[in-house]
This record gives sequence, C-alpha cells and structure tokens, in this order.
Amino acid sequence: MASRLEINFIRLLSRCESIASEKRVETEWRLEKYVGALEEMLVALRKSQSKPTQEVLTEYTRKVEFLKGLLEADKLSSPTEKALANQFLAPGRTPTIANERMPATKTVHMQTKARCTGEMRDELLGTGLSGKGTSETDLRNRRGLPLDERQSAAELDAVLQHHHNLQEKLAEDMLNLARNLKNNTLAAQSIIKEDNQTLSHSMRQADLNFEKLKTESERLEQHTKKSVNWLLWLMLILVSFTFISMILFIRIFPRLR
Repeated sequence: MASRLEINFIRLLSRCESIASEKRVETEWRLEKYVGALEEMLVALRKSQSKPTQEVLTEYTRKVEFLKGLLEADKLSSPTEKALANQFLAPGRTPTIANERMPATKTVHMQTKARCTGEMRDELLGTGLSGKGTSETDLRNRRGLPLDERQSAAELDAVLQHHHNLQEKLAEDMLNLARNLKNNTLAAQSIIKEDNQTLSHSMRQADLNFEKLKTESERLEQHTKKSVNWLLWLMLILVSFTFISMILFIRIFPRLR
C-alpha cells in the first residue's frame, strides 16, 4: 500500500496537472509553488523507507521535470522559443490517478503545443490576438479575415503539418536505423564469439601438438644416444680384436730370415 507521503504527493501532482491544463495568467503563482513542493516531497519520497518501486519513482520524476520545463517555457517571451522549448518536454507515460484515460501531462503537452502554434500563427499573421486564441475564437477570427490572409493561414497550417510529418518520418527512420544497428551489433557479437571459440580450440590443439612433439623429440634424442653408444662399443671391440689378432699373427708366424 502507498504511504501517506506518496498519497499526498499524488494528490498534489494531480492538482498541479489540473492547474497546468487551465489557461493561466501572468499573476498565477500557485503552480510554481506547488511544483517546488513536489520536488521536496519527491526527495523525501526517495529517502523514505516505504518508497515505491524504481519504475514508479522514475515516472514521478518525469512528471515533475515536465512541469518544471513547462514553467520555464512559459517564462520565455517569444512564441517561437516557447514552441521550441515545448518540443523537448517529455510528458508522463502513465496516468496519475485511476480515472484518467490519458496521462494528464500528455494532455497538457498537446494543449501547450497547440497554444504555442496558435501564438506563432498570430505573430506571423499580425492579427494581434494577444492570448485570446482558443480554437473556436481562431476559427471565428479566421472567417472574418480577408481571402489573402485566410490563404496565408491555410498555407501556414500546411507548412506546419509538412514539418510535423517530416519530424515523424525522421523519428521513424532513426528508430529503424537504431534497430538495424542493434541487429548488426548482435550479429557481430555472435560472429566474434564463434571466432573466439574457434581460436581457443585451435590454441588448445596447438598446445597439445606441441607437447606431443616435445615428447617425441625427447624419445628420438634418447634413441639416438643409445644407437651411438652401441656403435662406439662395437667399433672399440672390432679395433681391439684386430689389434690382438695382429699380435698373435706376428707371434705365431715369425719373420723369415
């Protein structure tokens, strides 16, 4: 079961997500204070004895970092900078409370991206809508625009959609490239492993052959030494026999006078 600290953290996190999903004014201070409190509670939750699993803590950290990034992006002055900063935000992957069909941070992320896109469109078209650009208001104002401006808005929407499609295609290509690189790495590791096994077997076989060659060399050396000794003795015996025979021959057959 979740501890009291974790329950309070989830309640405050859900409240922060609810505030972030609403349209905030510049004098709004609660979200920043609440996010600061969330950070302190998250640190205490990590040090708690009854802390949740590492996956849950990672998800909590992801959502708190998303809210911090959202506040920092809101402080930027240019709509382009806000849109770029929101592109790098990573919302949560799981719902905070049970009755959410979609993670609230993901909904907030989509709303923020749409609002930043609307502000960029207003800035480019020079309509001066200054914060009143909800989807219905943008549609009514666009209908009241001249034909040229409506065409420009349609072209801008087409350009934004084209860039979005390019980003999705690029992300898919990068994913395929990473998958192919992983497969090639695994195949290379398998080949290297087989080569190492073959090399190890060859080295063991070479060691065995070396030991056998050394043994046979020692046996051949001993055999050679024995053969030389027998031949030497045989030659000595033959020489001795010849010498004795000559002496006997001389004694038996004296020299004629």
